[in-house]
Formats: sequence, C-alpha cells, structure tokens
Amino acid sequence: MLALSLMRLVRALKFPIPMATQLIFTPLSSSPVALDRFSIAPRRSAVSVRPSLSISRRSSSSETSTSSPSRRAAAAPVVNAVKEEVIESPAADSEAPSSASSKLVLVAGGSGGVGQLVVASLLERNIKTRLLLRDLDKAISLFGQQDEERLQVWQGDTRNPEDLDPSMFEGVTHVICCTGTTAFPSKRWEGDNSPERVDWEGVRNLISALPSSIKRVVLVSSVGITKSNELPWSIMNLFGVLKYKKMGEDFLRQSGLPFTILRG
Repeated sequence: MLALSLMRLVRALKFPIPMATQLIFTPLSSSPVALDRFSIAPRRSAVSVRPSLSISRRSSSSETSTSSPSRRAAAAPVVNAVKEEVIESPAADSEAPSSASSKLVLVAGGSGGVGQLVVASLLERNIKTRLLLRDLDKAISLFGQQDEERLQVWQGDTRNPEDLDPSMFEGVTHVICCTGTTAFPSKRWEGDNSPERVDWEGVRNLISALPSSIKRVVLVSSVGITKSNELPWSIMNLFGVLKYKKMGEDFLRQSGLPFTILRG
C-alpha cells in the first residue's frame, strides 16, 4: 500500500521514472546511523537517511487529487479504488515531466512513517529535498549527516503560522504534506497534537503560506473521508479525524494551487 502510494506521489509530481525501475523500501528506523560525527552550528549545519544521503538544517522564526493552474478552483473528479481513492484535477496531465535536477520538493512531516518513505524515494531519484520538521534532533537520528545539496532540514511547526517564514519556500517547486496524528486519543496527542490542530489548522497554515509559484501540492489524507457517517469510518471519526482531514482537503481545493490529494 505504501509503495503504491509513493509511486502515485512521484507520478503526481510528474518526475520521469525509468520503465525498469524497481523500488525497494527499507524502514529507516531499522538502519541506525552513527551520530557522533554530527556537529551543531548556531543556525545551520549539515545533517542523512542512510550513509549515501545528505541533509542541511536551518531554523526559521491516502486518496489522491490533482488540480491545474488553469482550473485551480474547479472540483476534481474522483476515481474509486479498492482501498484508495485518487482525485486529480481536470488538467493534471498538462504539466510536462521535467528533470529531477530542476525540482526542489518540500516535505512536511518527513519524520513519520509515510514521510520517511517519501523522503527516501525522492532522494533515491536524486530529487533535491527540503524537510520541514518540528524537532531537528529527530531529523538527525533518522537521517544522519547529509549534503545540503541533496537534503535540507528546516525547523518549523505547521500548527504555528509564525514558523512558516517565506524564506522557507524560496526555490521550492513542489510540496508534499505528510503530517498527521492518531485518530484516537493517545500519547501522540500530547503537546496539543490533536487532529484539529494537525490535520486542519496545520494544513491550512501551510497552504496559506505557500507562494503562488508552487507547481503542485500533494496532501496525504485518509480513506473514509467521504463516508465518515458510515461504519466502520464513523468509529474512526469519533474524535473528528476524518472531519478535520476533509476540512484540510477542501481548503487545498479552494486555494487556487495545483494539487494532488492521496487518500490511503
């Protein structure tokens, strides 16, 4: 499921993929990287997913849907799959594929399960990546030391609009939002990390901060969004996670930005 979702993410960004490419995803947590060589600088330092990858860090004060610049506000058709839905904007295919070297993809929530796979997939294709994370130390433990020409890490929290400084988006061509929390109260809710704050307010803040030059925004959402009043989705939505994810989706649709929503 995750591998399929990632392939759809890459297709949504219109990156060329060799016909014979085979993707093998290894959980990053299973490949610990020694951290004793990491040095911390006051504002910016080098940070890696594996020994061959690289990060620079900076600090700043699953259905799929896609839209096009020419018809950004138009409602997107929905294609139903067995366990996923893919929603794409009417003119999604009009965006011509371009070389990986011309892209800079910002990933929000890159330390989560899906986010780690997204980052690994982008770097495997030599696509320059910028991570937006709350905890820089977590980035170090997950990705190790990286060359900033391949991977950059910026500190910020989508729940706080003031963290989303315009400089964070300079040069960014595409955005993938993988932020999320649990559907039911858990330890992950500590620190005001509820679905309302993460899946609605955080997504809204991120989209509002993006410049109009962004070529595509990919939002990783959830199945059951359109069936939150039906079993078993109504149980999953007891604390509003599907409601708030739907609000985030709707805000993106109405933003005027080209988009892809992946529900999985």
